[in-house]
Amino acid sequence: MTVYLLPEEPFFPPVDEAEPDGLVAIGGDLSSKRLLQAYAHGIFPWFRDDDDVYWYSPDPRLVMFPDQFMVSDSLKRILRSSRFSVKFDTVFEEVIRACAEAPRPGQDGTWISEDFIEAYCELNKQGFAHSVEVFMGNELAGGLYGVSLGAAFFGESMFFRSSNASKVAFNALVERCRQYGFRFIDCQVETSHLVGLGAIKLSRNDYIKLLNTTLKEVTIRGPW
Repeated sequence: MTVYLLPEEPFFPPVDEAEPDGLVAIGGDLSSKRLLQAYAHGIFPWFRDDDDVYWYSPDPRLVMFPDQFMVSDSLKRILRSSRFSVKFDTVFEEVIRACAEAPRPGQDGTWISEDFIEAYCELNKQGFAHSVEVFMGNELAGGLYGVSLGAAFFGESMFFRSSNASKVAFNALVERCRQYGFRFIDCQVETSHLVGLGAIKLSRNDYIKLLNTTLKEVTIRGPW
């Protein structure tokens, strides 16, 4: 199967032409226009060791419907304890850098390069990328970031420095998505952690249909 080398224009081939692992195309840049085009077509970027951008649309796709989020009894106790406080979009760059530094089991290094950080910070300035920030006192204990388009949030990465902080961040994200009437949270690929919180797998075809419906909604831009 052919893997496309992207031109300078923010163009992507059809996702149904992806490789079995979800690889759609290689190359291009991380301009805001290209990134937004990618998410709108069900594609997200990763880096490989050769520093090229690799663009993916996996099949199946893991998604979380806000109403299916499962709050465990232990998480309920943590939320009631007021151990953590939550903010949005106040330290976006600190969150993405913390995600880049977080150890990943089975991974050597991170795909979140300086170019990646710069690109998503620009999306944050434009009101498309957002961070959920969990604090213990004045210290950042965990968080996540991603991109919002239409009535969907596309999760990119999360981290924790204190046990359960990433779960608190995800709970806050779900609550904000409910508040805004979002249809789903894109979790990209399957992890046992997210499945345990209620995320489910959709076929790529079903995901794209849902995405196209969701993108008809007006994007809520600006700080959350």
